[in-house]
Amino acid sequence: MNVRPIRGASVDARARVRRGLALVAGALLVTLTACGGSGSGPESGGGKDKDSEQAGSAQSQAVVTIAPKDGAKSVDTSGTLKVAASRGTLTRVVVKDDQGTAIPGTITGGGTAWTPAGHLAAATTYTVHAVAKDSAGRQAAEDSSFTTLTPKNTFVGTFTPEDGSTVGVGMPFSLRFTRGITHPEDVEKAIRITTVPAVDVQGHWFGNDRLDFRPEQYWKAGTKVTVRLALDGVEGRPGVYGKQSKTVSFTIGRSQVSVVDAGKHTMKVMRDGKLFKTLPVTTGKPGYETWNGQMVISEKLTVTRMNSETVGYGGEYDIKDVPHAMRLTTSGTFVHGNYWGGGAFGNYNASHGCVGIRDVRGGHDSGVPAAWFFDHSMIGDVVVVKNSHDGTVAPDNGLNGWNMSWDKWTA
Repeated sequence: MNVRPIRGASVDARARVRRGLALVAGALLVTLTACGGSGSGPESGGGKDKDSEQAGSAQSQAVVTIAPKDGAKSVDTSGTLKVAASRGTLTRVVVKDDQGTAIPGTITGGGTAWTPAGHLAAATTYTVHAVAKDSAGRQAAEDSSFTTLTPKNTFVGTFTPEDGSTVGVGMPFSLRFTRGITHPEDVEKAIRITTVPAVDVQGHWFGNDRLDFRPEQYWKAGTKVTVRLALDGVEGRPGVYGKQSKTVSFTIGRSQVSVVDAGKHTMKVMRDGKLFKTLPVTTGKPGYETWNGQMVISEKLTVTRMNSETVGYGGEYDIKDVPHAMRLTTSGTFVHGNYWGGGAFGNYNASHGCVGIRDVRGGHDSGVPAAWFFDHSMIGDVVVVKNSHDGTVAPDNGLNGWNMSWDKWTA
């Protein structure tokens, strides 16, 4: 700005001009400062409060909590892991073990809680990542990790059939536990069975140390069965935890059900529902009658020793080389080759409770009936005995749960 000096003006007049110029310059300075936004006047103060309000509104009101606390040790494998959200709802919960495997779970309570689908493994470190959102859709997240307990006492289940085996249509999946189980529901829940084609498979406890699984009817030939044993970390009884994590698969072979008629002294071998072969047999003589009922072949022995003292019959017999023997009960009932029976086969009952088929000593002749039946049978095939003067075999005497009704099996 150019200001011409006023000729002839007095000193006071010139001073008044200078003061006016100073006021103008000061006004310009204030204006420029306010536009720049770096001042501390009322306008700049108002702008700062508005920005702070916007920043505060971007923060979610949802709160995520995870139990157990971050870094916790010796955490129980059941009932401890819980994720919750307040002032919001859970949208994502990811729990992984130290191998990177995700743990399934369910969001419940309208999005306010998450719990795992089952128990956790023992001596394992888990990481948890949980996300929730508030009513405005703003997200909050929380991360945590913890380690489960290392048990001092453990149990396992020994099982049959073996992984990768092909078995007959009567074969259950049977588990025997090394410790008596007092929490059967937790143990059974940790065992998952899937089949192709699909069929309903249910478990039944015999005492507190044996658990068998089977369908209502015999398996369909060709069925593929997969059993997932997720017992690691299951508390089977107070202070005793499972330590198995294993998958077992087996296949059902062709259908073979053999029917022994103790009155007619015959065995009809049925293959896929049709008569395959009829064999003459001998069953238990009076006082030693063979059990009636459905019995499953659980063991095959080319040659074995049979001693009557092991089955409570005193010194009745001790045969060191019984050929082609297949176990039907735990108590000692077999279907086996018999080279000492003479003319009993197909004519009268002469055994001490077993089903005998004509054989030769040493079992070397593949053409005899006992060798034929042995070669055409597999673990899991069914042998049904009828018309014997004895009761029905107990369902837990061998793998013979088929002698229990489905209602009782699933009760």
